[in-house]
This record gives sequence, structure tokens and C-alpha cells, in this order.
Amino acid sequence: MLTQTQKLYSPEEYLALEEVAESKSEYIDGEIVPMTGGTPNHNDIAGNFYAHLKFALRGQNYKVFIGDLRLSIPRYHLYTYPDVMVVKGEPVLLDDRTDTIINPLMIVEVLSKSTKNYDQGDKFDYYRSIPEFREYILIDQYKFYVEQFVKTSENKWLLSEYESADEVLALSSLPFQVQLGEIYEGIRFETNAAS
Repeated sequence: MLTQTQKLYSPEEYLALEEVAESKSEYIDGEIVPMTGGTPNHNDIAGNFYAHLKFALRGQNYKVFIGDLRLSIPRYHLYTYPDVMVVKGEPVLLDDRTDTIINPLMIVEVLSKSTKNYDQGDKFDYYRSIPEFREYILIDQYKFYVEQFVKTSENKWLLSEYESADEVLALSSLPFQVQLGEIYEGIRFETNAAS
């Protein structure tokens, strides 16, 4: 039985294709992987987190980005679109592109059934190769549940978990805290949601 070999793309080919694409794709070491569509809950949770964070950090030396800004991780030949990113100071642009940065301090991902294992596993490995990266927040869209990974001064990653609406998530890498109830404001949990 013949197996078809998958075409590998250069980063330049990927970036050129992405500029004209109707939907976003990740680039992982030569492969272009279409991103799955988000759900209303996914969108609302990312939007709630972004809105509270953007408001809390106004006038301070941070830039907050949501969804459409691409992240490049050169060590792993990866391009991806985190749900929310924060940069301390000015973003460092990849090759002076205005749509791709390389220096997030903090990243937030809203988990879906199809991306949960990747976001918690390989993607977290990739993110940890970024020198400026200090904090990773994973938000479940199907129940009250947030995982917070913080890089300590000893270069170890510390996990904290939050599971109820009245708990307060306090970030370590920047001055921000929010109740889970505010992150999940307007969310209706479905018992057999797919995505």
C-alpha cells in the first residue's frame, strides 16, 4: 500500500499563504495545521479575560493582545495564535512583521475538547522555550476550572488550580487579579458540548 507524503512548507511559504487565507492555521515544523473553529463560550471567555486584563493594565507598561496576533517560536519552527497574550514593554516583532511577535510574558488559552491535550502538553513545552515567558493560564470552557502555571525564580513551574466562581485568580507575572465568576460571566455550561 502506498502512503502519500505530506507536503512540507517553509516558514516563508506559510506566512505568504496565511496572509491570503480565509481562516487561521498554525505552522508546526513544516506542517500547516488548520485551527478549529471556536464556540461562543470559547469566544466569550477569551473576551472576558481580555477585557478585564486590558482595563486593569491601562496606563502601565504592558501590551495585551487577543486572538489575531501570531506568535513565533523559532526554536520549534512554530507559529500559533494564542487566545490572549501579554507583553511587558514593547512587542518584539519577528523580522519587522507587524502581525507576529516573539516575546510574550503571559499566555492564556481557552481549552476545547479537540485542543486540550495539545495546549496542556506539547504547546506548553513550546511556550516554555520563550525566554520572557513566565505564566500560562488554561481556562476550561465546560466548567469552572482554571490552571495557572507560574515560573519561579528557581526556573521551576508551579501549578495552582481554581474551581469555583468565587475564587480569585491572581497573576504572578503582572499586577492583575480576577474572580472566576468574572471570567465566566455570561457562560452557559452544556453537559455534552462538542468542539
